[in-house]
Amino acid sequence: MARKEIKSEITGSVWKILKGPGDAVDEEDSLMILESMKMEIPVLAEAKGKVTEIRVKENDPVAEGDVLAVLEV
Repeated sequence: MARKEIKSEITGSVWKILKGPGDAVDEEDSLMILESMKMEIPVLAEAKGKVTEIRVKENDPVAEGDVLAVLEV
């Protein structure tokens, strides 16, 4: 199986984590929600697979390009 890193597309903070390690996801499922400038931006799975890592916690700051999660696809 291949690994797929899910990266942040914005600078902001982690508002809510929706999926955890071991969870199965379909393409376009929301993994977590980021907050930036009072807007909520979902982070979506880019492929069908299983979450192997969540590399952030709620309220963590994130920068554009940070790896937020890893999927096994």
